[in-house]
Amino acid sequence: MHGVTRHLYRCPIRWADMDQLGHVNNVTYVDYLQEARVDMLRVHPPASGGEELAEGVVVVRHEVRYLAPLVYRPEPVSIEVWVTEVRASTFTLAYEVFDETLDGRRVYLQARSVLTPYSFATEHPRRVRPEEQEVLRRFLVDDVEPLPASVKVSEVPDERRFTWLCPVRFSDVDAYRHVNNVKYFEFFQEARIAQVGATSWAAEARAGESGADSVVVAQIDVDYRTPMFFREEPYEVQTWVAHVGRSSFVIEGWIRDGEKVLSRSRAVMVAFDAATQRAAELSERQRQALLGPAG
Repeated sequence: MHGVTRHLYRCPIRWADMDQLGHVNNVTYVDYLQEARVDMLRVHPPASGGEELAEGVVVVRHEVRYLAPLVYRPEPVSIEVWVTEVRASTFTLAYEVFDETLDGRRVYLQARSVLTPYSFATEHPRRVRPEEQEVLRRFLVDDVEPLPASVKVSEVPDERRFTWLCPVRFSDVDAYRHVNNVKYFEFFQEARIAQVGATSWAAEARAGESGADSVVVAQIDVDYRTPMFFREEPYEVQTWVAHVGRSSFVIEGWIRDGEKVLSRSRAVMVAFDAATQRAAELSERQRQALLGPAG
């Protein structure tokens, strides 16, 4: 341990952050993480020198674990941010989203991000400057398990892949003309919803064979390989079911521009009973619907 403390950010919750289950949407959490690291490095930094790291970075990879649902309330939620690794041209942040309760800490989410400083003038990554390393090391706690650089996805035949065409909105683009890292989670979410909706999964839920009438996200890993930009032509998102268990399944995918892969994703989904707010077992027909052709 290198002796500095975690940064605490009190994140406001908006009604628009909720999904159809009344929980904070999985994509919105990634927006919260972005707000927390900007607060740590730019709004309330421990010392000057790290301001460019607040927004002048690109995300190499996110790993996000969803542990408990967070519902709307007027009080902000707490987010702690700290640094687990500083290298020549990248650094890794860890996050925990939580409330302090009388029974102890209630954790809603844990995450890690690999980031690299970026020169948007030259459109190239750059090294972490000495003064920036000094700021980051104030929050450094050594991590015994470094975050892998990329998401591994399965090799599947074309007929197993579901294709969704992803139009980019002007509001998806940040100040540096790139599609913001949070929006990739949104694009993958849209593709997953479209894929599951194209199967008979929902019909099997309505048939009453299983308590699973919804799904929630347990974990999402996303890596970023090439920037996306605002343009008229949509990008292609392909997703496929890589594994189906008793009450969970894995959807993998990528975003492509022609044959070039821009980003990859692996999402662990849990079947959910909205009435009981608990995980539910998949019926055999739901399992077969997920394992069938993607469409």
